[in-house]
Amino acid sequence: MYLSTSRSFSFPVTLADEQATRRLVTDIAALIEPGDLITLSGDLGAGKTTVARALIRHLADDETVEVPSPTFTLTQAYALPRFTLVHADLYRLSGPAELPELGFEDDTDNAVTILEWPDRAAGFLPPDRLDVALTLSPQQGESVRNVRITGYGSFAPRAERILAMRRFLDENGFAAATRRRIQGDASTRSYERLTLDGATYMLMNSPRRPDGPPVRDGKSYSAIAHLAEDVTPFVALALGLRERGYSAPAIFASDRVAGFLVIEDLGDEPVAAGEPPAPIEARYMAAVELLAALHREKLPPALAVEADAVYTLSRYDRAALLIEVELLLDWYLPKLGAKVSSPLREAYITLWGAALAPVIEGPTTWVLRDFHSPNLLWLSEREDTARVGLLDFQDAVLGHPAYDVASLLQDARVDVPEMIEIALLSHYTRLRLNDPGFDAVAFAQAYATLAAQRASKILGIFARLDQRDGKPQYLRHLPRVWAYLQRALAHPALAPLAHWYRVNVPALKR
Repeated sequence: MYLSTSRSFSFPVTLADEQATRRLVTDIAALIEPGDLITLSGDLGAGKTTVARALIRHLADDETVEVPSPTFTLTQAYALPRFTLVHADLYRLSGPAELPELGFEDDTDNAVTILEWPDRAAGFLPPDRLDVALTLSPQQGESVRNVRITGYGSFAPRAERILAMRRFLDENGFAAATRRRIQGDASTRSYERLTLDGATYMLMNSPRRPDGPPVRDGKSYSAIAHLAEDVTPFVALALGLRERGYSAPAIFASDRVAGFLVIEDLGDEPVAAGEPPAPIEARYMAAVELLAALHREKLPPALAVEADAVYTLSRYDRAALLIEVELLLDWYLPKLGAKVSSPLREAYITLWGAALAPVIEGPTTWVLRDFHSPNLLWLSEREDTARVGLLDFQDAVLGHPAYDVASLLQDARVDVPEMIEIALLSHYTRLRLNDPGFDAVAFAQAYATLAAQRASKILGIFARLDQRDGKPQYLRHLPRVWAYLQRALAHPALAPLAHWYRVNVPALKR
């Protein structure tokens, strides 16, 4: 029986054996983040510590981790790959009044907390939590446990998503697969590697993007910037790229409404390596050759998704390009302590509008939009352009071919030396020289313009990830992106913009 209210969602699960317990903790592990609270309810012997131990070992990716019951120590902390986890047991507490004296809340800040005997903390539990209530079932067998999963408050939709994920895997034959979460990007998507019968696959969990508040002309930022709302664009582009011989992942199972895909596992061999990461030149060269080949093709604006569904790519238009560069004004400059007046904004937008005009009027192709090292994999067993595996192209649009070239050669997460950038850009240009309508001089200007546009956008995004989303790890990339921006602004056609940046953007303190 599934129970849903505006503030909670619950569903039952039967744990008949150890495999069922492992599956449940895998479901939970896929959807928890630092700051989350998981409460384990049930009588003595119901299996609360068993579930806690299984979850901790899964998150540690180590079945040998010692997980003693914290009944006498109250709490036990674990430094896990994704976050710190605090395992707490309140059985010995006589009531919630003892919690502040024990400093329990201090221990659990910014950690995932597993709390046994939550009834001892009545009145102190936050409204947003996941409860796992276990009961014995002697009539079904000594080892069987009946469980009710309940998400309270903001955890309600995540509990509902756990159930949806279980159904998707069941219906498509992947219920028995082992699952390991893969480090994701800055988006709400998450990925898990599935292993079933010796083969591996990737599970993409991509909930529909909620439309944000209107910011201009009654439209949200995502609508103006043409960001994907669901997995349909990914499916369409994957099929379109594969039809043309490129290594986008094959799709083995799909629920476009719920936002679940099982796709081909392209491995984990990168195109950049080292610390700090730098390009593996032969692999970047292959990626440049892929772009030259793709841009040489006559590509349709609409793609089939299923027999009765077609997806049409949006145009990377003036409104989209401008609202992206405004992120620098909205997030990056305030982070540096600079005030953005109306005249300052107006001058910035006017300069960018003039700089982008030749780009908007130029040639168009599929712009994959996130064509850079985190989304490219090396497939050494394949040939030619198929050696570069492609990921994360759901925000693709119709736009100037220089955008993806700039995305690759001014990679926000990788130090691409200027000499290598010039060499690879020259290689792309040579590959395109005989293509009808290709203008090397105009392309160079478009490349510089879109590199500067993209760097300005990314400075804003990384500042926003820190200030709004609590993800300061992206700040370490700011000096690199700022250096890329200076390279791009050195193009003579961008002199007016370069002057604006010199006057109005404070020096970046590393």
